[in-house]
Amino acid sequence: MILEMIVPLLAATVQSGTPILLATLGEIITEKGGVLNLGVEGMMLVGALGGFLVCQQTGSPWLGFVAAGAVTALFSGVHALVCVNFMGNQVVSGLALTILGTGVANFLGTPFIGQEAPGFDGFSVPLLSDIPFLGRVLFSQDALVYISYFLPLLVFVFLSRTKWGLRLRAVGEHPEAAKSAGISVPGYRWLGTMLGGFLVGLGGAYLSLAYTHMWTSDLSGGRGWIAVALVIFAFWRPFRAIGGAYLFGGIMAFQLRVQAMGTDLPSSFLLMLPYVLTIVVLVLSYKKGRIYAAPAGLGVNAEPEE
Repeated sequence: MILEMIVPLLAATVQSGTPILLATLGEIITEKGGVLNLGVEGMMLVGALGGFLVCQQTGSPWLGFVAAGAVTALFSGVHALVCVNFMGNQVVSGLALTILGTGVANFLGTPFIGQEAPGFDGFSVPLLSDIPFLGRVLFSQDALVYISYFLPLLVFVFLSRTKWGLRLRAVGEHPEAAKSAGISVPGYRWLGTMLGGFLVGLGGAYLSLAYTHMWTSDLSGGRGWIAVALVIFAFWRPFRAIGGAYLFGGIMAFQLRVQAMGTDLPSSFLLMLPYVLTIVVLVLSYKKGRIYAAPAGLGVNAEPEE
């Protein structure tokens, strides 16, 4: 009986944590290049709406999924233009991006509120879904969840084993040294910002194409802010982001079930627990004037190339 209650909860945890994981991985890539982007919340909404509209018009969830990433990558280019080319304040630009993205998505999406679109449905992976307990939790999901299992590895390989990833990290750690080595600091910061935006858009697309199959205002529900916090929680490491995303996803899934049960425990109390843990990690990781493991050049604008 207990197992029958735990398995659906854990399966819902994976579903709830997937969009957060995708957005967190995108923000990790962006910040590894030295660009702080606080616009993730608005970017997820833009991706969710873009993917929903393309899917609704074409009938192809995959086309909508890719389009969501592409639209959000272009949208994140606004942040790159302000911060990389014009050397604007990264915090202010990111907050403006959240406000702009939220406003644009809610305004353009108003006529589509409550409408549905074909999306991704769950299916069982042969053999793997027969594994006791884990099979029902991990391998009876939708295709986007299965893709998310591999993305942390791909991000890790990109950042640690490829020329472009290593140069991106060099730009984020010491832009002046990278410039002296002949690396285009603006070019790689543009790359990191737009590639990160693409993944954030995929996280938004998951909400409208797999999690709900419909559009509604403020669909992201604060997940973008959670992703920003999770980057610190994960110490800018893709594999650590998995546990953090599922932790937040589990809390979200659990509080929905608590509300459905009609208990008196405030859902806001449950939702604040991961944030408290993040604050604790943030305090413990603050050493010698900076956050432990944070790129040394994070948030620092580099002089434009002549």
